[in-house]
Amino acid sequence: MVERMVPDELWELFQRVVPPAPTRPQGGGRRRYGDREVLAAIIFVATTGCTWRQLPPVFGPSGPTTHRRFTEWSAARAWAKLHRLILDELGSRGNLDWSRCAIDSVNMRALKGELTGPNPVDRGKKGSKVHLITERTGLPLSIGISGANIHDSQALQPLVRSIPPIRSRRGPRRRRPAKLHADNGYDYDHLRRWLHERGIRHRIARKGIESSTRLGPHRWTVERTMSWLGGCRRLHRRYERKAEHFLAFTATACSLICYRRLTK
Repeated sequence: MVERMVPDELWELFQRVVPPAPTRPQGGGRRRYGDREVLAAIIFVATTGCTWRQLPPVFGPSGPTTHRRFTEWSAARAWAKLHRLILDELGSRGNLDWSRCAIDSVNMRALKGELTGPNPVDRGKKGSKVHLITERTGLPLSIGISGANIHDSQALQPLVRSIPPIRSRRGPRRRRPAKLHADNGYDYDHLRRWLHERGIRHRIARKGIESSTRLGPHRWTVERTMSWLGGCRRLHRRYERKAEHFLAFTATACSLICYRRLTK
C-alpha cells in the first residue's frame, strides 16, 4: 500500500525536500515512524478526504502522529518545495509550454479558520478560494488561497510574482509566461499595464463587450485543472483552521497532478 501511494520516483524527489528528523539529545522515546509511511498516509488523507482519525492502520502511523508530521512539514514548506522540484524536472525535459498560460479561481465552503469570508456565490456562507495559474497544457505553475469574498483581480499580481524560476531544456530558468489568458473578472486597465510592463502579453475578456466563453479554446485547460484538483477530495470542503495547512493540501494536489505528467 505504501509503495502504491508513494512510488519510488516520488519518494526520491520528496527525500530532497523533507526536513531532517529532530534528534533527542537525551535519547529514549518511541521509535519514529518512517517518512515514507507518513507521506503515504498524508497522500491518502488528501486524496480520499478522510479525517486523520479515520486513517486505516495499514500505513502504520496513527492519525495524530501523521497530523503532527504534516504540521512539521507544512511549517518547513515541504509541499511547495516538492511542487517546484517536480516542475523543475518537467521543465528540464521540455514538458512545460509557456506560450499561453491561464489564470482562474474556484470557491469552496469553509467551516472555519483563517482566510475565509462570505461567499458571494453561495448565499454569503463562509468559504475560501483557490487561485492558480496554469501553463498551456494545464499544469499548475502558481497557487494561492484567499477568502471567498476577495475579488479575483486582486490575486493576479501575487500569483504572477510567485511563479518560481523553473528550469528549461535550454537556456536560463523561466518564470514569466509569454501570454496570459483571463476572464472578465480581471478586466482592469492597471492589470493590463502591469502585465505589459513585464513583457507579458494578455488576452483578458472585456466586460459588456465580449463573453468569457470566447476565450474557451485557451481557458478550458485551467478549468480542467480545477476538476483535477477535485480529485483531491480533501479540497471539496475546507476543514483546516490554519491557512498554511489548507495551502499545503492544495500544493500536495498540484504536486500529484504534475507528478502524473512526469511519469507518462
